[in-house]
Amino acid sequence: MNTKRNVLHVLAASAILACNLFLAPAHAQAWPSQPIKIIVPFPAGGASDQIGRIMAKAIGDELKVPVVVENRSGANGSLGATMLAKAAPDGNTLMVASIGVFAINAGLFSKLPYDPLKDFAPISVLVSTPNVLVVPANSRFNTAQELATYMKQNPGKLSYATSGAGSSDHLTGELFKKAVGGFAVHIPYRGGAPAMQDIMGGQADFMFSNLGPAMPFIKGGRMKALMLTASKPAPQLPDVPIGAKVGIPLEVTSWQALAAPAGTPPAIIQRLNEIAVKGMNAPDVKERMGNQAFDIVANSPAEFSEFLKKEVARWKQAVKESGAGLD
Repeated sequence: MNTKRNVLHVLAASAILACNLFLAPAHAQAWPSQPIKIIVPFPAGGASDQIGRIMAKAIGDELKVPVVVENRSGANGSLGATMLAKAAPDGNTLMVASIGVFAINAGLFSKLPYDPLKDFAPISVLVSTPNVLVVPANSRFNTAQELATYMKQNPGKLSYATSGAGSSDHLTGELFKKAVGGFAVHIPYRGGAPAMQDIMGGQADFMFSNLGPAMPFIKGGRMKALMLTASKPAPQLPDVPIGAKVGIPLEVTSWQALAAPAGTPPAIIQRLNEIAVKGMNAPDVKERMGNQAFDIVANSPAEFSEFLKKEVARWKQAVKESGAGLD
């Protein structure tokens, strides 16, 4: 009798297990079940692309699965971000993107086709870099205070270059104007490189640039660095003061981060975070990033989530005050 009862129990358990397996959602199956795709919502060669390829190698090496980087640029990164938002939440589609895609676009576009706080599952902020206030090498200004004082006393007589309307360097310029109580004319360019060329040529008076791209020109004597928008000095430019030290409390960092579609299982998010943290802290990656003035962040999903809420709110307000909306 006991034997018969045990057999019946086994058969019942097997039936329940088979039913559960049949009804299990696709994302509960073995992961990764196919090659992983990392969307980079900008052209090849930029910071997001570079970090995306570092992540592709780290994830591929750990999970022993092909990982491809797909560059899908357009609409300030919104095209690629929308692709991620609509992707299946199975851990097979990810995105590496910048502060603009994750935070600034929410203020720039009134009808953004994705919601950075609802449509993504944060994995990690990978790196960050401060902006640096630069002027032409022959500029009359040798300190940020001198520039700020002149700008207040002579509103509209100075101009500042940016990589484009709504870019992080544009909005940093707007925050700078607000912090010092002055006014300068905005000159948007199609990218950071032509903007810096005109700074070096004296066609614009100042600019906020990511530290990495500007550093060779600063060290080469073609531009002067007056201030960093950082919480601590940069080891690459130890003599350049941070804003707080010169009475201009302006702290802005540009950053790159890794995310998945909302609804991706927490276990997959946690595993990807572990891989990302390990990959960004690899000695060769740390050296490479340090040479480009990037700080390794590699934080947790929870930390990224809280940071993102603050960044979206901050940049929505900055866009509103600057009038830099793109629609």
